[in-house]
Amino acid sequence: MTGPFLGVERSVTGRRWRARHSGDDRLALQLSQRLGVPELIGRLLAARQVDADAADRFLKPTLRDWLPDPSHFIDMERAADRLVRAIRGGELVAIFGDYDVDGATSSALLHRHLAAVGGRVRVYIPDRMAEGYGPNAPALRKLKAEGATVAVTVDCGTTAFDALSEAKAAGLDVLVIDHHTAEPSLPEAFAVVNPNRLDESSPHRTLAAVGVTFLLVVALNRALRKAGWFSTRPEPDPLAWLDLVALGTVCDVVPLVGVNRALVAQGLKVLRRRGNAGLAALADVARMQTEPEAYHLGYLLGPRVNAGGRVGRSDLGARLLALDDAGEAKAIAVELDRFNAERQAIEAQVLEKAMARAAELSDAPVLVVGSEGWHAGVIGIVASRLKDHFNRPVCVVSVEQGIGKGSGRSIHGAALGPAVIAARQAGLLINGGGHAMAAGFTVSADRLAELAQFLGEHMKAELSAIDPVQSLGFDGALAPGAATPELVEMVQSVGPFGAGNAEPRFALASAKVVKADVVGEKHVSCVLAGADGGRVRGVAFRSLENGLGTALLQARGAALHIAGKLRLDTWNGRRQAQLHVEDAAPV
Repeated sequence: MTGPFLGVERSVTGRRWRARHSGDDRLALQLSQRLGVPELIGRLLAARQVDADAADRFLKPTLRDWLPDPSHFIDMERAADRLVRAIRGGELVAIFGDYDVDGATSSALLHRHLAAVGGRVRVYIPDRMAEGYGPNAPALRKLKAEGATVAVTVDCGTTAFDALSEAKAAGLDVLVIDHHTAEPSLPEAFAVVNPNRLDESSPHRTLAAVGVTFLLVVALNRALRKAGWFSTRPEPDPLAWLDLVALGTVCDVVPLVGVNRALVAQGLKVLRRRGNAGLAALADVARMQTEPEAYHLGYLLGPRVNAGGRVGRSDLGARLLALDDAGEAKAIAVELDRFNAERQAIEAQVLEKAMARAAELSDAPVLVVGSEGWHAGVIGIVASRLKDHFNRPVCVVSVEQGIGKGSGRSIHGAALGPAVIAARQAGLLINGGGHAMAAGFTVSADRLAELAQFLGEHMKAELSAIDPVQSLGFDGALAPGAATPELVEMVQSVGPFGAGNAEPRFALASAKVVKADVVGEKHVSCVLAGADGGRVRGVAFRSLENGLGTALLQARGAALHIAGKLRLDTWNGRRQAQLHVEDAAPV
């Protein structure tokens, strides 16, 4: 095991610095020479196991290279054929979507395509508070009573055994389009398309639900073409909706590798054209003033789409993304922005209480905290914050009348979803499911301690292999003067960045803090200089909350090792490199 990066055992935020996998030095040099880029870029590619022959394909990810044939998924052709019959026969198709971003984008994408090909379609998003997650029998029976003959569940349905059995008995054909962890048995549905079915051989198991939905759209378009449906009407181009696919894929935090990376890369190009009225309105209310990158999807657009399901109306996100009317889109975007601000205030209150509860249980391998009065719409975000703070899986539970609605988040290497499914199978939960990094469940409030013990035992082997000390990974060291706009653009060519393709992080070794000032309420702006006199501007967001901001302010005129990510600052027409400072350590 190599020593800590730059010798930093404990930074000002309490983390050990480590070098990420450096890759093959010879390959890095070969790549930089062949591509005519700095060796630093060659190292980034080598660390991602990109060889010389695959470099162009990696740097320019296209769907032609990466998109699989949809028909290789079990039940995909069956699902597409049923939808063809529904469209040709004028049947009403109901889309039953989850209320998160992946569900909203999946719902809007399928709605747009079905409407574009002349189908009759309506979207149903369950109320988060009243109905909870996933298909429920009353809602499906209501859709049947309204005239629907086909229901397509998107981003849900794989473990909805009882609800789908009742739907089948009522005469509703249900098509499950999902990606959540499946069990050995599947629900009674007309078709179940899920790359994580246990009998599925597809290598594309990391697709978000919106990626699976996009492949359904491609398969449906092909089936309609084969049936001659487009001989009298225009054929839509599914590529026009890749902005929705990119948003859902990034926000569901699936690995941005392979086909996911290509979907996001191409989707960002579509998003920049502002063709979706809802996304354009959302970008405006979020004050997004630069060209969108994956970062903006995850931290600006996604939280606002989510806000309706968390503290407002669950259907707002899906409605917004399916709109073509700019005026209506603006009104909904403003409403979602208001809900997002409300969500932030509620989240802060619940987080303070949950943090105190979790601190009392800090020795537990899996933290399970819950209480009456905690808003169910923010428990997932709070669980994520606690997970980051304590570096272990966390479940946060909102209790009402003795029943808890829980949301869990996990760390890399510890699969929470399968553990929650096992807890349900063991009779500890009323229902529950999820995937490796996130899960949701319903539980009797008097069984929370028992649930915590079960999850800890079930995940014991995985957790024992994880270093309990939080760390920060680095891709290399950089002189402040080397941080140029040209270098930033080269670094961005290795993106889009997200889970599975981490945004490169660099260290400025022994950088002098020339200037540091508080901006806003919690941020610190600074100027950093190297020994050669080269400088770069930096900003440390929300840094007055964790000690980083104080360290920068106190170091004026002195040197620190500085950690951060390079971004391009184009505010007011300028074009300069900027370091988003994340950590610092004494020299």
